[in-house]
Amino acid sequence: MSGGGFHVHGPHDHELEHAAQGGHGGHESGGGMIAQIAVITAIIATVGAIFAYMGGATQANAGLYKNNAAIKKTEASNQWNYFQAKSTKQSLAELARDLAPEDKKAGYQAKVDRYEKEKNEIKVIAEKLEAESAVWDKSSDEQIHQHHRWAQATTVLQVAIALAAIALLTRKKWLEYGMFAVAGVGLVVGVLAVLHI
Repeated sequence: MSGGGFHVHGPHDHELEHAAQGGHGGHESGGGMIAQIAVITAIIATVGAIFAYMGGATQANAGLYKNNAAIKKTEASNQWNYFQAKSTKQSLAELARDLAPEDKKAGYQAKVDRYEKEKNEIKVIAEKLEAESAVWDKSSDEQIHQHHRWAQATTVLQVAIALAAIALLTRKKWLEYGMFAVAGVGLVVGVLAVLHI
């Protein structure tokens, strides 16, 4: 209690002030460790949140790219079906040409030639769509690999946070060092994700 220039401590005031300044139970040694682990844990949690966001973003990209690949594959399949229809018409025109009298053979041959030209144009489009599908598939695979790296990094950082909590409760220095080591591994895995390794 303080007033008029003179201060009186209650029986527990000293312990409360000491605890508020980071001490615990009269021991100064734990205060610095607690503050250090608290700050490091906050940093690890922030980095882990960023890694988790990146993991979600790469997973979403992988799904989007896989969807684009499927669309291109379907478009290519449609073109191949169209190609097959033209092949059937060409075969029928060839049969008609072979069975037709001489004066009508030229008309059927023109149809055969037209179908052959159309088939070649359709084939170019279908192969282009298949190539685009393959590019989207490859991009999807790369994104899912990167997603796995981000997920691994996030998981390792979560383990580091758990070790920090245990270190705070037990005040064991070796657990604090373990937390730093595990957090370092998490950061290395995060760097691998950034580098697409």
